[in-house]
Amino acid sequence: MGRNRQCGARGVLLTLLLQWQIAGGSAQWELCRVNFMNKHHHFSVPPSLEPGMIVGQVIFNDCDVMPDIRLVSDDPHFEVQADDSVTAMTHMQLRGHRTFRILALQGEDLLSDTSVTLRKWHPHHQHAEHGDNMDSTHSRRRQKREWPIPPIFQPENQRGPFPKKMVQVKSAKVKEITIFYSITGQGADSHPAGTFTMERTTGWLYVTHPLDRETIPSYTLNVHAVSEKGEPVENPIEIYVKVTDQNDNYPKFTKVNFEGTVPENSKPGTPVMTVSATDLDDAEETNNGIVCYFIEKQEPNIPNDKMFTINSPTGLISVLSSGLDREVNSKYTLTLKAIDQEGMGYITSGQAVIIVTDDNDNSPIFTPPTYSATVPENEVSYEVALLTVTDEDVPYTDAWAANFTFIKGNEGQNFVITTTPENMGLIRTAKGLDFETKKEYILLVTATNKASFTVPLLSSTATVTVTVIDVNEAPVFVPPIKNVIISEDLVNGQEVASYTAQDPNKAQNQKITYRMGNDPAQWLSVNPENGIITGNGQLDRESIFVKNNAYTAIILAIDDGSPTATGTGTLQITLTDVNDNGPYLQYSEIVYCQKTPDPVPIPIIDQDLPPFTEPFTVELSRQAQDDWTAHVENNQFWIKSVRDLDWKVYTVQVSLYDSQRLMNVSTLSIQVCYCTVEGNTCEEPKVPKRGLNIQVLLGILSGTLALLILVFLLLVFVKKPPPPYKDYPMRNSDYDDAGVAEESATTDRTTMI
Repeated sequence: MGRNRQCGARGVLLTLLLQWQIAGGSAQWELCRVNFMNKHHHFSVPPSLEPGMIVGQVIFNDCDVMPDIRLVSDDPHFEVQADDSVTAMTHMQLRGHRTFRILALQGEDLLSDTSVTLRKWHPHHQHAEHGDNMDSTHSRRRQKREWPIPPIFQPENQRGPFPKKMVQVKSAKVKEITIFYSITGQGADSHPAGTFTMERTTGWLYVTHPLDRETIPSYTLNVHAVSEKGEPVENPIEIYVKVTDQNDNYPKFTKVNFEGTVPENSKPGTPVMTVSATDLDDAEETNNGIVCYFIEKQEPNIPNDKMFTINSPTGLISVLSSGLDREVNSKYTLTLKAIDQEGMGYITSGQAVIIVTDDNDNSPIFTPPTYSATVPENEVSYEVALLTVTDEDVPYTDAWAANFTFIKGNEGQNFVITTTPENMGLIRTAKGLDFETKKEYILLVTATNKASFTVPLLSSTATVTVTVIDVNEAPVFVPPIKNVIISEDLVNGQEVASYTAQDPNKAQNQKITYRMGNDPAQWLSVNPENGIITGNGQLDRESIFVKNNAYTAIILAIDDGSPTATGTGTLQITLTDVNDNGPYLQYSEIVYCQKTPDPVPIPIIDQDLPPFTEPFTVELSRQAQDDWTAHVENNQFWIKSVRDLDWKVYTVQVSLYDSQRLMNVSTLSIQVCYCTVEGNTCEEPKVPKRGLNIQVLLGILSGTLALLILVFLLLVFVKKPPPPYKDYPMRNSDYDDAGVAEESATTDRTTMI
């Protein structure tokens, strides 16, 4: 059952004590309930109430067993009389409706309560709403009720003595036979056993010790009635005991310290954080567990002591007053109170820390606001000045990071400004400054933040005076690249071009001299005084130094300043062609395959340009015409044998003519042979194509004859004849084996001759 929390109004402890006579079973259980007859009462009354006027009657049934019960109103303007009628105590005008409560007290213990709502009476109302305004009879004080049995409300933490009576039950058959009563269930014969007992002969239910709602909030008991023989005389009935709450627990904050943040300059009503506390007491049917929150103290008390407020029922802390300024105070500590019973009970203290976060409410300020700088002319990306700013916002946040902008003086985009990691403005030159054009610049710079301002703020500005310093600048060729067209047969000493430079330092009246900086082929000369360039008669369009018909040279111009400065100019000469190169064959050696004597093509090369090239014509030497024929087709030289040729290398003189009849003689070496299947590689044939010619036969015969003569001469000189016998006296040694052998050898030679 929900409740409307009204922090600050004292709660009421709801406790009920019941005595029953119950109807049910085969006979009757009799019961009596100690309670208000109605939980809510609504009475219609006149708009104006006078003292002593009866506004209605509430009926409380005490079952004639609790005569010391008092009925009191929690609204001091009303009082409950002995007959339970409610009367007004003072004169009042009723506006709309008015609600208050009537409490049933036994001593200081609350047994029950009921609500009373008064509404203004209107003429068409003939009867009271939800019951009569007056009911003086007490016939309803005791009445029979059918099953189910309402719960028994038993307060927790009751003081002794114990056991205490709770309710009496009895069977309608008690007048006929002796009845014995007993209970079973939780708190009777099961844990926590012995909490409840029942007087065996009377049916009185007792509680034996204080109950704790936070431990066990309810119990279910079964009541039994038997005869002396132990036979059941009634069906068992179930009694539900609900433990009613007392305020015996303090609220407890869910955190030791609550932490929250709020941006500075926040408007009143801005939520900050929500704090919470728990209470083990009942918050559904009593206000014992209903916690309300309060701010007891704020530290520091600037700009006042009520910068924050707290929603008492919900614990929502929000901004109450404007003026939060992180730069003045960045942290607040609130001492909190959590009070149960809707702010009228036990108190617990807690703490909340609120951090005031930064907002961009401070603009960066230049320190100092003026700067002076000097810059050499012609320097690009030169550091001009470093501007410093201060910002009271949190460092390294978007509210602190500065953005710098030129608002005046940089119309020519000569400068750029960037933000350094240290949050300074660095000014550099975007291009080279010219002293002769402008000697001084005055720059106006403003600073803002990366984050937008959250409050209206004025932007800080700084003035930077930049003085340009004159330096000796190099002479400048006009134009920097000069193109001229010259015939490649230019004669020696003839002028190619006049190429001069201008000195930017007009006020210094400096002298300029010229010289060659780079002349790869050494074809040019330059006059040091006037910059006139002449050729030396060796220009050649077909040279390796010429690319795409162009020859490039670098000319230097040197002034006499201190220090001297040198400028460079590029002279690009386009050479026009003359017919100074005859055509020639791309290859000087070829293989001619005798097996398949097809014409062999060779590309024709002519280094000149049209019209000094094709059409080409060809002539072979008179000697070559016996074996070969040639022609030109598609700028290619084609040659073919006119007959079968021997396998050897032929040298052919080829005369090629261009369209202007400029001739060039090429020598072509032709290897005639059988070729491999793949093409132009020579190989020896397996079978000769023709018989041996006379030269070959003579060669073979001559070789054979020479070999025979050589063998004969060898035999002659080896077999020399011996002298006659008479010239040599006989010796014994002549008859040995060697002598016989020698004689035999001599005889052989003589015979051969």
